[in-house]
Amino acid sequence: MARTVIVHVGAPKTGTSFVQDLLFSERDALRKRGILYPADRFDAHFLAALDLMELPWGGIEREAGGAWDRLAAEIRAWDGTAIISHEILATASRQQTARALESLGGEGTEVHVVLSARDLVRQIPAEWQENVKHRKTLPYGDFLDELRDPARSTEVARWFWGVQEIPDVLDRWGSSLPPRQVHLVTVPPPGSPRDLLWQRFSSVLGLDPDELTLDDSRANVSLGVAEAALLRRLNERLADRVHNHNYRPLVRENLVHQHLSKERISDRLSVPDDVAAWAADLSRRWVVELAQRGYDVVGELDDLLPQPAGAFSDPDDPDPAELAEAGLNALTIMTVEAARLRDHEQTLHREIARLHGELDRAYATPLYRWRRKFVERSASSPLARRLLGLYRRVRGRNSRST
Repeated sequence: MARTVIVHVGAPKTGTSFVQDLLFSERDALRKRGILYPADRFDAHFLAALDLMELPWGGIEREAGGAWDRLAAEIRAWDGTAIISHEILATASRQQTARALESLGGEGTEVHVVLSARDLVRQIPAEWQENVKHRKTLPYGDFLDELRDPARSTEVARWFWGVQEIPDVLDRWGSSLPPRQVHLVTVPPPGSPRDLLWQRFSSVLGLDPDELTLDDSRANVSLGVAEAALLRRLNERLADRVHNHNYRPLVRENLVHQHLSKERISDRLSVPDDVAAWAADLSRRWVVELAQRGYDVVGELDDLLPQPAGAFSDPDDPDPAELAEAGLNALTIMTVEAARLRDHEQTLHREIARLHGELDRAYATPLYRWRRKFVERSASSPLARRLLGLYRRVRGRNSRST
Protein backbone atom coordinates (compact mmCIF):
# COMPACT_ATOMS: atom_id res chain seq x y z
CA MET A 1 0.00 0.00 0.00
CA ALA A 2 1.33 3.45 -0.93
CA ARG A 3 2.63 5.41 2.03
CA THR A 4 1.93 8.80 0.42
CA VAL A 5 -0.45 9.70 -2.40
CA ILE A 6 -0.37 13.18 -3.94
CA VAL A 7 -3.44 14.17 -5.95
CA HIS A 8 -2.86 17.25 -8.10
CA VAL A 9 -6.36 18.37 -9.11
CA GLY A 10 -5.73 21.44 -11.26
CA ALA A 11 -6.61 24.14 -11.93
CA PRO A 12 -6.50 24.44 -15.73
CA LYS A 13 -4.07 27.00 -17.19
CA THR A 14 -1.70 26.89 -14.21
CA GLY A 15 1.23 24.91 -15.64
CA THR A 16 -0.50 21.55 -15.37
CA SER A 17 0.45 20.38 -18.88
CA PHE A 18 4.13 21.03 -18.17
CA VAL A 19 4.00 19.06 -14.92
CA GLN A 20 2.14 16.15 -16.51
CA ASP A 21 4.52 15.97 -19.48
CA LEU A 22 7.47 15.90 -17.13
CA LEU A 23 6.01 13.23 -14.85
CA PHE A 24 5.08 11.04 -17.81
CA SER A 25 8.41 11.37 -19.59
CA GLU A 26 10.34 10.68 -16.38
CA ARG A 27 8.06 7.98 -14.95
CA ASP A 28 10.68 5.22 -15.25
CA ALA A 29 13.34 7.31 -13.50
CA LEU A 30 10.85 8.29 -10.81
CA ARG A 31 9.90 4.67 -10.22
CA LYS A 32 13.54 3.85 -9.46
CA ARG A 33 13.43 6.55 -6.77
CA GLY A 34 10.30 5.10 -5.19
CA ILE A 35 7.84 7.52 -6.82
CA LEU A 36 5.02 6.08 -8.92
CA TYR A 37 3.38 8.02 -11.72
CA PRO A 38 1.02 5.28 -12.93
CA ALA A 39 0.49 5.89 -16.65
CA ASP A 40 0.90 3.56 -19.59
CA ARG A 41 -0.17 6.36 -21.95
CA PHE A 42 0.13 10.12 -21.71
CA ASP A 43 -3.61 10.65 -21.15
CA ALA A 44 -4.07 7.87 -18.57
CA HIS A 45 -4.96 10.27 -15.74
CA PHE A 46 -7.33 12.21 -18.00
CA LEU A 47 -9.23 8.99 -18.75
CA ALA A 48 -9.24 8.09 -15.05
CA ALA A 49 -10.69 11.52 -14.22
CA LEU A 50 -13.38 11.12 -16.89
CA ASP A 51 -14.26 7.74 -15.42
CA LEU A 52 -14.36 9.01 -11.84
CA MET A 53 -16.68 11.89 -12.71
CA GLU A 54 -18.58 10.12 -15.52
CA LEU A 55 -18.01 13.11 -17.79
CA PRO A 56 -18.94 13.12 -21.48
CA TRP A 57 -16.03 14.34 -23.62
CA GLY A 58 -16.72 14.11 -27.33
CA GLY A 59 -16.79 10.32 -27.33
CA ILE A 60 -13.40 9.91 -25.62
CA GLU A 61 -15.18 8.82 -22.44
CA ARG A 62 -15.89 5.48 -24.12
CA GLU A 63 -12.23 4.61 -23.59
CA ALA A 64 -12.40 5.50 -19.90
CA GLY A 65 -14.51 2.70 -18.43
CA GLY A 66 -12.84 1.34 -15.28
CA ALA A 67 -9.81 3.63 -15.68
CA TRP A 68 -10.04 5.15 -12.19
CA ASP A 69 -10.33 1.81 -10.42
CA ARG A 70 -7.33 0.47 -12.35
CA LEU A 71 -5.32 3.56 -11.44
CA ALA A 72 -6.29 3.31 -7.77
CA ALA A 73 -5.49 -0.42 -7.65
CA GLU A 74 -2.00 0.20 -9.04
CA ILE A 75 -1.42 2.89 -6.44
CA ARG A 76 -2.63 0.66 -3.58
CA ALA A 77 -0.16 -2.02 -4.69
CA TRP A 78 2.77 0.44 -4.64
CA ASP A 79 5.06 0.76 -1.63
CA GLY A 80 6.19 4.36 -1.69
CA THR A 81 4.90 7.68 -3.02
CA ALA A 82 2.35 7.91 -5.85
CA ILE A 83 1.29 10.98 -7.85
CA ILE A 84 -1.93 11.65 -9.76
CA SER A 85 -2.33 14.79 -11.84
CA HIS A 86 -5.10 16.17 -14.01
CA GLU A 87 -6.76 19.55 -14.04
CA ILE A 88 -10.33 18.43 -14.71
CA LEU A 89 -10.32 16.73 -11.30
CA ALA A 90 -10.90 20.21 -9.87
CA THR A 91 -14.57 20.01 -10.84
CA ALA A 92 -15.29 16.75 -9.00
CA SER A 93 -18.27 16.76 -6.66
CA ARG A 94 -18.02 15.98 -2.95
CA GLN A 95 -19.31 12.47 -3.55
CA GLN A 96 -16.73 11.91 -6.28
CA THR A 97 -13.85 13.29 -4.22
CA ALA A 98 -14.85 11.07 -1.30
CA ARG A 99 -14.85 8.02 -3.56
CA ALA A 100 -11.48 9.01 -5.02
CA LEU A 101 -9.75 9.55 -1.70
CA GLU A 102 -11.18 6.37 -0.20
CA SER A 103 -10.04 4.29 -3.18
CA LEU A 104 -6.41 5.39 -2.95
CA GLY A 105 -5.53 3.63 0.28
CA GLY A 106 -6.53 2.93 3.83
CA GLU A 107 -4.97 3.31 7.23
CA GLY A 108 -1.28 3.93 6.82
CA THR A 109 -1.66 5.93 3.60
CA GLU A 110 -1.31 9.70 3.81
CA VAL A 111 -3.17 11.49 1.03
CA HIS A 112 -2.23 15.02 0.01
CA VAL A 113 -4.27 17.26 -2.30
CA VAL A 114 -2.54 19.91 -4.42
CA LEU A 115 -4.25 22.75 -6.26
CA SER A 116 -2.29 25.17 -8.41
CA ALA A 117 -3.97 28.53 -8.94
CA ARG A 118 -3.49 31.77 -10.83
CA ASP A 119 -5.12 35.18 -10.52
CA LEU A 120 -8.52 35.61 -12.16
CA VAL A 121 -7.53 38.42 -14.53
CA ARG A 122 -5.19 35.95 -16.27
CA GLN A 123 -7.46 32.93 -15.86
CA ILE A 124 -10.60 34.45 -17.38
CA PRO A 125 -9.23 35.20 -20.88
CA ALA A 126 -7.22 31.96 -20.79
CA GLU A 127 -10.39 29.93 -20.20
CA TRP A 128 -12.30 31.72 -22.99
CA GLN A 129 -9.41 31.12 -25.34
CA GLU A 130 -9.33 27.43 -24.39
CA ASN A 131 -13.05 27.23 -25.16
CA VAL A 132 -12.41 28.71 -28.59
CA LYS A 133 -9.62 26.18 -29.20
CA HIS A 134 -12.22 23.49 -28.54
CA ARG A 135 -14.55 24.78 -31.28
CA LYS A 136 -16.73 27.02 -29.12
CA THR A 137 -18.18 30.16 -30.70
CA LEU A 138 -19.43 32.17 -27.71
CA PRO A 139 -18.35 35.83 -28.06
CA TYR A 140 -16.03 37.12 -25.36
CA GLY A 141 -18.52 39.66 -24.05
CA ASP A 142 -21.17 36.98 -23.59
CA PHE A 143 -18.60 34.78 -21.85
CA LEU A 144 -17.81 37.56 -19.36
CA ASP A 145 -21.49 38.20 -18.73
CA GLU A 146 -22.14 34.52 -18.01
CA LEU A 147 -19.24 34.35 -15.54
CA ARG A 148 -20.52 37.34 -13.60
CA ASP A 149 -24.12 36.15 -13.47
CA PRO A 150 -24.70 35.13 -9.81
CA ALA A 151 -27.00 32.31 -10.95
CA ARG A 152 -24.17 30.55 -12.77
CA SER A 153 -26.84 28.73 -14.73
CA THR A 154 -25.01 28.22 -18.02
CA GLU A 155 -22.67 25.39 -18.88
CA VAL A 156 -19.84 27.89 -19.35
CA ALA A 157 -20.28 29.40 -15.88
CA ARG A 158 -20.71 26.04 -14.13
CA TRP A 159 -17.52 24.69 -15.67
CA PHE A 160 -15.47 27.84 -15.05
CA TRP A 161 -16.36 28.16 -11.40
CA GLY A 162 -16.15 24.39 -10.91
CA VAL A 163 -12.43 24.47 -11.73
CA GLN A 164 -11.48 28.06 -10.85
CA GLU A 165 -13.25 28.92 -7.58
CA ILE A 166 -10.25 28.20 -5.39
CA PRO A 167 -11.85 28.08 -1.93
CA ASP A 168 -14.62 25.79 -3.17
CA VAL A 169 -12.28 23.39 -5.01
CA LEU A 170 -10.07 23.07 -1.95
CA ASP A 171 -13.08 22.52 0.31
CA ARG A 172 -14.50 19.79 -1.91
CA TRP A 173 -11.18 17.97 -2.09
CA GLY A 174 -9.68 18.82 1.27
CA SER A 175 -12.48 19.04 3.84
CA SER A 176 -11.75 15.52 5.15
CA LEU A 177 -7.97 16.08 5.35
CA PRO A 178 -5.83 17.92 7.87
CA PRO A 179 -4.97 21.42 6.52
CA ARG A 180 -1.28 20.52 6.39
CA GLN A 181 -2.15 17.91 3.73
CA VAL A 182 -3.92 20.44 1.53
CA HIS A 183 -1.48 22.42 -0.59
CA LEU A 184 -2.11 25.56 -2.63
CA VAL A 185 0.59 26.32 -5.21
CA THR A 186 0.27 29.87 -6.49
CA VAL A 187 1.42 30.82 -9.99
CA PRO A 188 3.92 33.67 -9.72
CA PRO A 189 2.99 37.05 -11.19
CA PRO A 190 4.29 38.20 -14.59
CA GLY A 191 7.96 39.09 -14.55
CA SER A 192 8.95 36.36 -12.08
CA PRO A 193 11.85 33.97 -12.83
CA ARG A 194 10.80 31.39 -15.42
CA ASP A 195 11.64 28.43 -13.20
CA LEU A 196 9.91 29.73 -10.06
CA LEU A 197 6.64 27.88 -10.68
CA TRP A 198 8.52 24.62 -11.26
CA GLN A 199 10.44 25.20 -8.03
CA ARG A 200 7.12 25.50 -6.20
CA PHE A 201 5.62 22.44 -7.87
CA SER A 202 8.65 20.27 -7.21
CA SER A 203 8.76 21.17 -3.53
CA VAL A 204 5.19 19.99 -2.92
CA LEU A 205 5.49 16.93 -5.18
CA GLY A 206 8.68 15.78 -3.47
CA LEU A 207 10.82 16.09 -6.61
CA ASP A 208 14.29 17.45 -7.21
CA PRO A 209 13.88 20.46 -9.51
CA ASP A 210 17.49 20.22 -10.70
CA GLU A 211 17.36 16.55 -11.69
CA LEU A 212 14.10 16.60 -13.61
CA THR A 213 13.95 18.92 -16.58
CA LEU A 214 11.74 19.16 -19.64
CA ASP A 215 11.87 21.62 -22.49
CA ASP A 216 8.87 23.89 -22.76
CA SER A 217 8.15 23.16 -26.43
CA ARG A 218 4.66 21.97 -25.50
CA ALA A 219 3.98 24.75 -23.05
CA ASN A 220 0.64 26.46 -23.52
CA VAL A 221 1.10 29.73 -25.35
CA SER A 222 -1.56 32.35 -25.88
CA LEU A 223 -3.31 33.60 -28.96
CA GLY A 224 -3.51 37.30 -29.48
CA VAL A 225 -6.76 39.23 -29.75
CA ALA A 226 -6.89 39.08 -33.55
CA GLU A 227 -5.91 35.41 -33.70
CA ALA A 228 -8.53 34.43 -31.12
CA ALA A 229 -11.19 36.45 -32.96
CA LEU A 230 -10.22 34.76 -36.22
CA LEU A 231 -10.41 31.28 -34.69
CA ARG A 232 -13.84 31.92 -33.15
CA ARG A 233 -15.19 33.09 -36.51
CA LEU A 234 -13.57 30.12 -38.25
CA ASN A 235 -15.36 27.82 -35.79
CA GLU A 236 -18.65 29.41 -36.81
CA ARG A 237 -17.90 28.75 -40.48
CA LEU A 238 -16.72 25.18 -39.96
CA ALA A 239 -19.55 24.17 -37.61
CA ASP A 240 -20.66 20.68 -38.71
CA ARG A 241 -18.60 20.74 -41.90
CA VAL A 242 -15.45 19.34 -40.28
CA HIS A 243 -15.50 16.44 -37.82
CA ASN A 244 -13.49 16.53 -34.58
CA HIS A 245 -11.01 13.91 -35.74
CA ASN A 246 -9.96 16.34 -38.50
CA TYR A 247 -10.41 19.58 -36.55
CA ARG A 248 -7.97 18.53 -33.82
CA PRO A 249 -4.90 17.90 -36.00
CA LEU A 250 -5.60 20.51 -38.67
CA VAL A 251 -6.94 23.46 -36.70
CA ARG A 252 -6.11 23.08 -33.02
CA GLU A 253 -2.70 21.45 -33.31
CA ASN A 254 -1.30 22.70 -36.62
CA LEU A 255 -2.92 26.10 -37.09
CA VAL A 256 -3.30 27.21 -33.47
CA HIS A 257 -0.64 25.51 -31.35
CA GLN A 258 2.14 25.23 -33.90
CA HIS A 259 1.71 28.57 -35.64
CA LEU A 260 -0.78 31.27 -34.64
CA SER A 261 0.01 31.10 -30.93
CA LYS A 262 3.76 31.22 -31.59
CA GLU A 263 3.61 33.93 -34.26
CA ARG A 264 0.90 36.19 -32.86
CA ILE A 265 0.74 39.71 -34.23
CA SER A 266 -1.73 41.25 -31.77
CA ASP A 267 -2.02 42.10 -28.08
CA ARG A 268 -2.64 39.42 -25.47
CA LEU A 269 -6.20 38.88 -24.36
CA SER A 270 -7.15 40.73 -21.20
CA VAL A 271 -10.33 41.94 -19.50
CA PRO A 272 -12.10 45.32 -19.50
CA ASP A 273 -11.74 47.58 -16.48
CA ASP A 274 -15.09 46.70 -14.91
CA VAL A 275 -14.30 42.98 -15.06
CA ALA A 276 -10.81 43.58 -13.66
CA ALA A 277 -12.30 45.47 -10.68
CA TRP A 278 -14.88 42.75 -10.05
CA ALA A 279 -12.20 40.03 -10.25
CA ALA A 280 -9.89 41.92 -7.90
CA ASP A 281 -12.64 42.32 -5.30
CA LEU A 282 -13.53 38.63 -5.45
CA SER A 283 -9.86 37.64 -5.23
CA ARG A 284 -9.32 39.73 -2.10
CA ARG A 285 -12.18 37.90 -0.41
CA TRP A 286 -10.71 34.56 -1.44
CA VAL A 287 -7.31 35.44 -0.03
CA VAL A 288 -8.82 36.34 3.35
CA GLU A 289 -10.79 33.10 3.46
CA LEU A 290 -7.84 30.93 2.40
CA ALA A 291 -5.56 32.51 5.00
CA GLN A 292 -8.03 31.56 7.73
CA ARG A 293 -8.15 27.90 6.71
CA GLY A 294 -4.50 27.21 7.42
CA TYR A 295 -3.62 25.35 4.22
CA ASP A 296 -0.02 24.88 3.19
CA VAL A 297 0.54 27.73 0.73
CA VAL A 298 3.48 27.20 -1.61
CA GLY A 299 4.17 30.70 -2.85
CA GLU A 300 2.27 33.79 -1.73
CA LEU A 301 -1.48 34.24 -1.33
CA ASP A 302 -1.02 37.73 -2.73
CA ASP A 303 -0.03 36.09 -6.03
CA LEU A 304 -3.78 35.53 -6.46
CA LEU A 305 -4.45 39.28 -6.41
CA PRO A 306 -4.60 40.53 -10.01
CA GLN A 307 -2.15 43.08 -11.25
CA PRO A 308 -3.47 46.01 -13.33
CA ALA A 309 -4.81 44.56 -16.55
CA GLY A 310 -3.55 47.29 -18.88
CA ALA A 311 -5.24 48.44 -22.07
CA PHE A 312 -8.09 46.23 -23.23
CA SER A 313 -8.52 45.12 -26.84
CA ASP A 314 -11.90 43.55 -27.55
CA PRO A 315 -11.79 40.26 -29.51
CA ASP A 316 -15.45 40.79 -30.40
CA ASP A 317 -14.39 43.96 -32.26
CA PRO A 318 -10.77 43.39 -33.32
CA ASP A 319 -8.62 45.78 -35.29
CA PRO A 320 -9.54 45.16 -38.97
CA ALA A 321 -5.94 45.33 -40.19
CA GLU A 322 -4.73 42.88 -37.54
CA LEU A 323 -7.63 40.53 -38.25
CA ALA A 324 -6.83 40.62 -41.99
CA GLU A 325 -3.17 39.90 -41.31
CA ALA A 326 -4.05 37.03 -39.00
CA GLY A 327 -6.37 35.68 -41.69
CA LEU A 328 -3.61 35.79 -44.32
CA ASN A 329 -1.25 34.04 -41.92
CA ALA A 330 -3.84 31.33 -41.31
CA LEU A 331 -4.51 30.92 -45.04
CA THR A 332 -0.78 30.57 -45.69
CA ILE A 333 -0.38 28.00 -42.93
CA MET A 334 -3.29 25.90 -44.11
CA THR A 335 -2.20 26.12 -47.78
CA VAL A 336 1.25 24.85 -46.86
CA GLU A 337 -0.33 22.03 -44.86
CA ALA A 338 -2.68 21.17 -47.73
CA ALA A 339 0.30 20.99 -50.12
CA ARG A 340 2.17 18.73 -47.71
CA LEU A 341 -0.81 16.42 -47.34
CA ARG A 342 -1.33 16.39 -51.13
CA ASP A 343 2.29 15.37 -51.70
CA HIS A 344 1.85 12.62 -49.12
CA GLU A 345 -1.38 11.48 -50.78
CA GLN A 346 0.31 11.28 -54.17
CA THR A 347 3.16 9.26 -52.69
CA LEU A 348 0.63 6.83 -51.21
CA HIS A 349 -1.19 6.57 -54.55
CA ARG A 350 2.06 5.70 -56.29
CA GLU A 351 2.81 3.05 -53.69
CA ILE A 352 -0.70 1.62 -54.03
CA ALA A 353 -0.32 1.52 -57.82
CA ARG A 354 3.00 -0.31 -57.46
CA LEU A 355 1.46 -2.88 -55.12
CA HIS A 356 -1.49 -3.37 -57.48
CA GLY A 357 0.97 -4.01 -60.27
CA GLU A 358 2.74 -6.66 -58.22
CA LEU A 359 -0.58 -8.32 -57.40
CA ASP A 360 -1.64 -8.28 -61.06
CA ARG A 361 1.64 -9.91 -62.07
CA ALA A 362 1.22 -12.55 -59.35
CA TYR A 363 -2.37 -13.24 -60.44
CA ALA A 364 -1.21 -13.67 -64.05
CA THR A 365 1.07 -16.65 -63.35
CA PRO A 366 -0.13 -20.12 -64.45
CA LEU A 367 0.43 -21.51 -60.94
CA TYR A 368 -1.88 -18.92 -59.34
CA ARG A 369 -4.60 -19.51 -61.95
CA TRP A 370 -4.42 -23.27 -61.35
CA ARG A 371 -4.58 -22.87 -57.55
CA ARG A 372 -7.56 -20.51 -57.78
CA LYS A 373 -9.41 -22.88 -60.10
CA PHE A 374 -8.69 -25.81 -57.77
CA VAL A 375 -10.02 -23.91 -54.72
CA GLU A 376 -13.18 -22.97 -56.62
CA ARG A 377 -13.70 -26.61 -57.67
CA SER A 378 -13.37 -27.78 -54.04
CA ALA A 379 -16.69 -26.08 -53.30
CA SER A 380 -18.51 -28.72 -55.39
CA SER A 381 -16.10 -31.66 -55.49
CA PRO A 382 -15.60 -33.81 -52.34
CA LEU A 383 -12.34 -35.20 -53.75
CA ALA A 384 -10.96 -31.75 -54.48
CA ARG A 385 -12.05 -30.59 -51.01
CA ARG A 386 -10.17 -33.48 -49.34
CA LEU A 387 -7.06 -32.85 -51.41
CA LEU A 388 -7.19 -29.16 -50.52
CA GLY A 389 -7.49 -30.01 -46.81
CA LEU A 390 -4.52 -32.35 -47.06
CA TYR A 391 -2.49 -29.68 -48.83
CA ARG A 392 -3.21 -27.12 -46.13
CA ARG A 393 -2.30 -29.48 -43.32
CA VAL A 394 0.97 -30.33 -45.02
CA ARG A 395 1.79 -26.65 -45.59
CA GLY A 396 0.54 -25.67 -42.11
CA ARG A 397 -1.23 -22.67 -43.57
CA ASN A 398 -4.77 -21.37 -43.28
CA SER A 399 -7.26 -20.88 -46.07
CA ARG A 400 -6.22 -17.28 -46.62
CA SER A 401 -2.74 -18.40 -47.63
CA THR A 402 -3.96 -20.66 -50.43
